[in-house]
Amino acid sequence: MARVKKEKTPGEKKESTPRASKKKLHTLVARGKRKESIARASVKKGKGVVRINSQLLDSISHPYAREMMREPLLMAGPLASELDISVNVHGGGQMGQAEASRLAIARAIVQFTGNEELKSRMLERDRSMVVEDVRRVEPKKYLGPKARARFQKSYR
Repeated sequence: MARVKKEKTPGEKKESTPRASKKKLHTLVARGKRKESIARASVKKGKGVVRINSQLLDSISHPYAREMMREPLLMAGPLASELDISVNVHGGGQMGQAEASRLAIARAIVQFTGNEELKSRMLERDRSMVVEDVRRVEPKKYLGPKARARFQKSYR
C-alpha cells in the first residue's frame, strides 16, 4: 500500500498533536566570591540534595569546610530541606572555595525563598555569609620581590 502525501494549501494550519506539557522548573543562580575562588549555586525545588562540584556535601573530606558550607542550610532549617542546590566552584584554595560556596548557597537560599527575616538572621550571625568580602591580593610591582617589599641595599 503506497502512502499518498497530502498537499498543504497556503491557508491551512498544521494539525497539532496533544503533548504532555513539561513543567518549567524555577531555577535561580547566585554567585559568591572569596579571594581567587568563584562559586555559582543553582537552586530549584527538590528533596534537599546539596552537591559541590557534582559531589555530595556529606562526602567532602575536610570537616571544617563541610560544616562551613552546611551553616546556611542549618540556619534556613526546613526551607532548605525542600531545595536542591548544586554548586560549581573553581579557583583558589580549599578554604577559599569553601567560603565562596557558603556565600553562594546563603545568597541563593535567601533569593529563592525571598525571606528577609532569614537574611537578617544570617547578617546578624555572620556578615560574610551574605555580603561578599571585597579584599583581593595586591599585584606584585616591578623592582621588588612582592607587592610592597623592595630589595635591600647593602651600601650607606
